[in-house]
Amino acid sequence: MGTMTVINTNISAIRAAAASNSATQLMGVAMQRLSTGKRINSAADDAAGLAISTTMTAQIDGMQQGVSNSNDGISMAQTADGALNEVTNMLQRIRQLAVQAGSDTYQASDRTAMQTEVSNLTEQISDILNNTAFNGNKLFNVVGTTPATTDDLKFSIQTGSQSGDAVTLVSKAFDGSALFGTGNTSYSSAATQSLDVSTTTAAATTISNVDTALAAVNATQSGMGAGENRLQSVVSNLTDNITNLTDARSRIQDTDYSTETTKMAKAQILAQASTAMIAQANQAQQYVLSLLK
Repeated sequence: MGTMTVINTNISAIRAAAASNSATQLMGVAMQRLSTGKRINSAADDAAGLAISTTMTAQIDGMQQGVSNSNDGISMAQTADGALNEVTNMLQRIRQLAVQAGSDTYQASDRTAMQTEVSNLTEQISDILNNTAFNGNKLFNVVGTTPATTDDLKFSIQTGSQSGDAVTLVSKAFDGSALFGTGNTSYSSAATQSLDVSTTTAAATTISNVDTALAAVNATQSGMGAGENRLQSVVSNLTDNITNLTDARSRIQDTDYSTETTKMAKAQILAQASTAMIAQANQAQQYVLSLLK
């Protein structure tokens, strides 16, 4: 069939208008991506990519919070470590006084003065072990008899985006008997003190009790220190994972400006060209008038 000359339906203008709409849509998409910095701004842009990047974002956010939690756990362990360092220093001083009091070169009044210092140090040790806390959580547990595993304080630190990603800090319980007297969990001036240097016999017992207490402090400190080292490793690993996963997400959802600026330039040219062709198609209708003369 040959080409008809018509004026009722301007096919050329309709086709040019459709091309103009398509170019305008492409230009709008490119401008949105360039203005937001994201290649995926809605599910229509890339449904599969959106699902993948959303999952990645959940993992990244979870790991970032895991880093924060781990750093808090490190701070908790450091708080406990600092307190136990001070307890160790005081126990070493008490042991020194016990060794001093064990010598018969001193008289009763000298040992009374030594005992005053020992009592004050013991009271301070009691305050530290019973009152040291991190964000309201008590860090040490002193029991009146030999502690069992169930007496240990355990702090679970959520270190990742999944429910099973956790590190447990363990603060081993203390037996208060060697520190504060049989069955005691804190210092009491009315109780029979385990750390006593008032006589040479008591001083000898105190040396043994201090050694027992130092071993307990070391056990608790070692456990918390091991947990702190593990959390340091967790932070390092999570930081690497966050960096790599963020890089992967960027490739999926972020705008490639080189590509999108090229697409926008092409769309702008097509939009201008199609607009010009609409004008040409409308002008072509005027030629029909020459047939009517």
